[in-house]
Amino acid sequence: QVHLVESGGGSAQAGGSLNLSCTASGNIHSSTCMAWFRQAPGKEREAVATIDSDGEVTYADFVEGRFTISKDKNKNTLYLQMSSLRPEDTAMYYCATDSVEVWVCYMTPDEYPIWGQGTQVTVSS
Repeated sequence: QVHLVESGGGSAQAGGSLNLSCTASGNIHSSTCMAWFRQAPGKEREAVATIDSDGEVTYADFVEGRFTISKDKNKNTLYLQMSSLRPEDTAMYYCATDSVEVWVCYMTPDEYPIWGQGTQVTVSS
């Protein structure tokens, strides 16, 4: 069983930066996708970025080059470096993954059965 724990959230001014981490433990599949999602109050959960087992990444359109997803296989850790933050980036950020082999990383939350508890990001103007 895989367990995910996010950290690194907090408050930032618009234009600032935050770095999120997601540490995975358990039977992590080596050929699967990992992803960051976010959910703002009253809104649906949306994908921010995904990364596959080969390191290929996909970003949501709203990222516009401001965020970078990466992972360290040795540390079983997923990262999200966020810069040029905007007030509209305020949300709970979640990491997600699967426990089986996955070769196509989808940008929909239903494709990911394993989730962390989330970390809050608040950006003020």
